[in-house]
Amino acid sequence: MFQRFYPDDYQNSTYEINYEELYKKGYRAIIFDIDNTLVPHGAPADQKAIAFFERLHSMGFATRLLSNNKEPRVKGFADQVRSSYCYKAGKPSAKNYIKSMQQLNTDQQNTLFIGDQIFTDIWGAKKAGLTTILVKPIDKKEEFQIVLKRIPEKLILYFYKKEKQKG
Repeated sequence: MFQRFYPDDYQNSTYEINYEELYKKGYRAIIFDIDNTLVPHGAPADQKAIAFFERLHSMGFATRLLSNNKEPRVKGFADQVRSSYCYKAGKPSAKNYIKSMQQLNTDQQNTLFIGDQIFTDIWGAKKAGLTTILVKPIDKKEEFQIVLKRIPEKLILYFYKKEKQKG
């Protein structure tokens, strides 16, 4: 019933994912959400995020930020981490996920998406045919409309975890 919302993987943090293993599997590009995926909502890139993107780029990954935020927020962060970006992305529409792959010169087989929200990030990426990794939000403090979405997300995650346990 909820499978269309299920991520391909669920991790505690963007920073705990084994990127070397993903590179070995053939992934060459990663599209990221920003807020609560890489930094707390509205925060600038910190040294951890900057070093993280430097590491990904040195490994050979192309990166792109895909955010529903306005350009000043997204461009400022993108400039700090030296990544391409798309602002006002209209997630969960698949349109800008697909456009992002075109910009990166990649496709559905070698691009993955990482984000913290099921109904925007993960659902949109799945509609675009991408491999998805859902991460736990960095900060509990969120805008009201996001807090409301977290309630049905908990239900979906309950069934997702139950299905994963079955194997």
